[in-house]
Amino acid sequence: MSGLSVLFLGGTGIISTASVRRAVAEGHRVTVLTRGRPSWRTLPDGVEQLVADQGDQASVVAAVGDRRFDVVAQFLAFTPDRVRQDVERWAGRTGQYVFVSSASAYQKPPASLPVTEATPLRNPFWQYSRDKIACEDLLVAAYRERGFPVTIVRPSHTYDDGTLPTLGGWTDIARMRAGRPVVVHGDGTSLWTLTHTDDFAVGFVGLLGRPEAVGSAYTITGDSTPTWDQVYTWLGRAAGVEPVLVHVASETIARELPDKGPGLLGDKAHSVVFDTTALRRLVPAFTTTVPYAEGARRTIAWFDAHPEAQVVDDDLDSAFDRLVG
Repeated sequence: MSGLSVLFLGGTGIISTASVRRAVAEGHRVTVLTRGRPSWRTLPDGVEQLVADQGDQASVVAAVGDRRFDVVAQFLAFTPDRVRQDVERWAGRTGQYVFVSSASAYQKPPASLPVTEATPLRNPFWQYSRDKIACEDLLVAAYRERGFPVTIVRPSHTYDDGTLPTLGGWTDIARMRAGRPVVVHGDGTSLWTLTHTDDFAVGFVGLLGRPEAVGSAYTITGDSTPTWDQVYTWLGRAAGVEPVLVHVASETIARELPDKGPGLLGDKAHSVVFDTTALRRLVPAFTTTVPYAEGARRTIAWFDAHPEAQVVDDDLDSAFDRLVG
């Protein structure tokens, strides 16, 4: 299906940029609403750009007016209040509202694997995930009671060439290259699903304008499920070194680095493997073309080509020293 008018609420992020590119390539008429801040993630030619801050509803109203779109894709709603405003604004003005939730909303720890759309939504560790669940609850109620045309998508860890999945980001790579140990949570054997944003985009754009998808939720993750030891090792080798890995209990890391604790205990500390049968039924082209062994090489190459992005967090570096103590 082509030629849809699609509004992306957020369009220059890790997940959304590739989906915008994919939508344009498939012939959709794409409008993107962002805050207009500079970003190295650029939009393709032909995209209409609107400038507004979704936190300032008056600016959103001024930007979109009374326009209608075949699809509205919301990438930047994290609380029920924001979603409630979207429901009121877009009811009767779009044929499909696609809400980007999170696979971290699925039961943690999972009672069984693989995780499917039938897995309960419950995360006692992370407020971010509980807020996403509350957003989903509101949207499901709007669909049941009012026919609001929602489709929910749940990505897990989606990355692009300029992002690193490790605890310390570039700080970890700098430590590896200096011959210093890096901290890996747990025993390093838990499985983690990593999906390149280009692969995510195939699944996401494939759902746009599909009436069969309205009222349903879809997990959009790939099939690359390395252990965390593999993630760190592949990154180290891509950086030209054999990394020294030190395993530290997730709970210990959470105490030392409280800002990373919720996302660690509420997501990364658990093995996650997903079943994407429901998505593939509608979008058979969806597959993994960038396994993380290749993704790691691409990421290190990107950072080596962008030295300005090679930022070491000194406080985090010191914390890692204490943890490997």
